[in-house]
Amino acid sequence: MGESSIPDELVAVFREFRTCELTTLTGDAAPVTWPLTSLYLPEEKRFFLATSIGLPQKAFNIRRNPRVSLFFSDPTASGLENPPAVLVQGDAEAPDGVATWSPELEALARSVFRRQPAGELYSRIGVLRYLFDWYYMRLVINVIPRRLLWWSGADFTRAPRVLRLDDVA
Repeated sequence: MGESSIPDELVAVFREFRTCELTTLTGDAAPVTWPLTSLYLPEEKRFFLATSIGLPQKAFNIRRNPRVSLFFSDPTASGLENPPAVLVQGDAEAPDGVATWSPELEALARSVFRRQPAGELYSRIGVLRYLFDWYYMRLVINVIPRRLLWWSGADFTRAPRVLRLDDVA
């Protein structure tokens, strides 16, 4: 078993998948889903995500209703062979305020740049950072997982395995 009694195969998905799908609920409880890059922080038992101030609806929805899910379904470029699809259900927070730097933002950026080296090149060009400064101003999202469901080999014809994290010591 991996960190916090989460199976190793799930920890690998959290670390290696390029994106997950964040689903929030609108004011009338309709689900809305966006692709995002996440950073799994097992020692803090949370996922860290961030969005541009130009795309704040995710944070607005979370502030209204903290119930969210993260779905890790696309293993493209993960290097994992036949990984499970994983649904994380949990509670999120999106604090008021704009972040331009934090240790988590730096770790998330390093992860993205390792996978997409051209992004780092553009980030180093001062005039581009100046013209797109709004992109580097981030709204932080933290997700505390409460329940994990996963389908081995992403086989959705079978019932998922379930792990309730509130029950894990």
